[in-house]
Amino acid sequence: MRASHADRERTVDVLKAGFAEGRLSQPEYEQRLTRAYKAQTHTELQMLVSDLPMGPVPQAQFVPQRPVPATFMPMQMPPPQATNGSATGALVCGLMTPVTWGLTAIPAVILGHKARAEIRRTGERGDGQALTGLILGWLAIGGWALMFLVWILLAAVNL
Repeated sequence: MRASHADRERTVDVLKAGFAEGRLSQPEYEQRLTRAYKAQTHTELQMLVSDLPMGPVPQAQFVPQRPVPATFMPMQMPPPQATNGSATGALVCGLMTPVTWGLTAIPAVILGHKARAEIRRTGERGDGQALTGLILGWLAIGGWALMFLVWILLAAVNL
């Protein structure tokens, strides 16, 4: 597009401001002024002020784009939380109590209490696993205690 006199004057004003702010040296300023008055197109004028803060004609590339609304941005998923290792251990020990005849009941209870304390402190996952291990461990301990009580009562009755 051909440049008008008003376009050239706007370019000269930008060059003057650039010189006054110390962005252009005296020889460079004079050289650009000469080229500005001889310019025939907007492109020639834009090249003269493209490295200065303001240009004579707004460019589409220099117009700040509107930010994308948050509605259209991809969801930021929080990183998955780790599961407490003691909770997993409590669950495994609790599930193993019938197979081991209750030998893993005490470790299930200990690991379950330890895991629940760690989960409260760190915010990790696994509270359900720890609670399940605790319940299974206490059920096995209670079952063994009940069996020993019955044996003692039977022994006392037979005497």
